Amino acid sequence: MRRAIIAGLAALSVLLPATAAAAQDGSALDRQQLRRTLEAVHEAGMYGTYSHVVDGRQSWRGAAGIADVETGRPVHPGLVHRVGSITKTFTAVAVLQQVGKGTIDLDAPVDRYLPGLIQDGRGRQITARMLLNHTSHISDYDHLVFQRVEDVDAHRFRVWRPEELVSLALAAPATGRPGVTPGEYSNTNYLIAGLLLEKVTGVKAERYITDHVIRKAGLRHTSFPRTPYLPGPHSRAYEGLNGLIDPPRDYSVYDPSIAWTAGAIVSTMADLNRFYRLLLRGELLDARLLAEMQRTVPLRAGDGTSGYGLGLVPADLPCGRFWGHEGGVFGMTTVSVTSADGDRQLSIGFNLTGYQRVDEGGNPVPHPIDAAVAAHAQVATCGAESAPAAAAGTAQPFPRLQLDRMPIER
Repeated sequence: MRRAIIAGLAALSVLLPATAAAAQDGSALDRQQLRRTLEAVHEAGMYGTYSHVVDGRQSWRGAAGIADVETGRPVHPGLVHRVGSITKTFTAVAVLQQVGKGTIDLDAPVDRYLPGLIQDGRGRQITARMLLNHTSHISDYDHLVFQRVEDVDAHRFRVWRPEELVSLALAAPATGRPGVTPGEYSNTNYLIAGLLLEKVTGVKAERYITDHVIRKAGLRHTSFPRTPYLPGPHSRAYEGLNGLIDPPRDYSVYDPSIAWTAGAIVSTMADLNRFYRLLLRGELLDARLLAEMQRTVPLRAGDGTSGYGLGLVPADLPCGRFWGHEGGVFGMTTVSVTSADGDRQLSIGFNLTGYQRVDEGGNPVPHPIDAAVAAHAQVATCGAESAPAAAAGTAQPFPRLQLDRMPIER
């Protein structure tokens, strides 16, 4: 989950070269190029990666590298993976289902449903919509919990109640006035959304999301883990914290309560593609509610802004508009994007994070892995016509790396 800065998906529109624009003709998947570009990600230094690509009725899945640096066990495409902030899309769908039932009003104040949770007057100003599109300006608890390298291990097996984390964030200064844009990404918003969901449904948020989103979508390998362990075959998760942990350490085991409805879900790349395909084709929400999800506002991202909907991020690529989300936890990152019609998809996971070093301004220094990921993403999202540019090395760093950055400093 980590503290995320949503810059990446929207920035794809300027990072992928215009040569990809011709890839709208429904041409067959270039399986050889997909395999070659994924292997190049491993060769550039990524321990292990797995990718699932869909083009209409065709699909391809592949994996490259190792799942365990000690044993050399290889990765494979079906591994379950901590998908971090992609959980936010699931949570947003669940909340919008309740909007459809009339139990939640997107523009009603949080105090109507959770009186007393936000006690400084903001509870009468912040709405459910502001939680889902990050314009509440409530501080992010993530960067309050993890401030030093030592905090990563100190809190690794701590069991958190969502109310504890929300209280911690509410005690910190607000990042702006509620409803004012650009918004500020905050995991706290989605913990409050989880509490809101529990209040109106009368059941645990994990149970509601499991029954009404995960099962409704027919996802067989997606769940909220009940223990610190990943449920099912999985990779190790190696975190380097931009050189602060050297060599990178395995964090595949930790208590998921720190993430909850903001980032605790585990899934596979194939399940993620199925989820976003059904969502964008109107099979999980009706057209009115899906339109609400796709109604974006400016969100502060690095040195600029990008768009953010209700748990969805737009990306205008040379071959059309895509929607999706990204997620990062210690040792694992994930990117999932789907074209607006649900036909073209990429979901890709990585088992090494924080491999970059940072400059004096605290920004990651580009790494060969970045260009290799961008090359694979080009072929996967915009088709075979983008392959020459990818092979020529003209791909720019995939903006995934700007999304989930830990605010720990030296």
